[in-house]
Amino acid sequence: MSKKKKKKKINQDLQAAVHNKKDDKRGAVVGGSSKGSKKSTFVALGIAIAVVAIVGFIMFGGGSGGFEVVKAEAGVVKLPLSQINDGTAHFYTYKGSRAINFFVLRSSDGVIRAAFDACDVCYPEKKGYRQVGDLMVCNNCGQQFPSVKINEIRGGCNPAPLNRAIQGEYLVLNASDIETGAFYF
Repeated sequence: MSKKKKKKKINQDLQAAVHNKKDDKRGAVVGGSSKGSKKSTFVALGIAIAVVAIVGFIMFGGGSGGFEVVKAEAGVVKLPLSQINDGTAHFYTYKGSRAINFFVLRSSDGVIRAAFDACDVCYPEKKGYRQVGDLMVCNNCGQQFPSVKINEIRGGCNPAPLNRAIQGEYLVLNASDIETGAFYF
């Protein structure tokens, strides 16, 4: 075989190899017949679905959304002060006519405060609040509210106040007061 024919044959073989490699890559990317690529695609899809489900559960709640479920006895919910006296917001779900979320916290001025986990503006989004230091932050619009203003300021994006009283070693919330916030949820 002449040098020219050998060179032509080598070029044809190289082009065929490159073409086949491109086809293999394309098949792997778009779900070709490669056995490994189909399995990888299903695994990746399963992981993506799981991540979306977990993020959705965290952001939008599921059931009680990780909140402690409380029930009324004799028309009141009693929370031991020893469990809520630490400056941390504690989130609860009251299950009455519907699940109603609220939080309680000991503010930086030492007052035990309570509010619905919703406000007059953002409640349709059902995102509630989170605590960042001494602030309660709206998970929808990002507005921040000092703990000492909870139950003090009403309306707008302020956490909707929830009546409460201290009786002995308990924070007491009337079930009827909690039920007034049902429309937020």
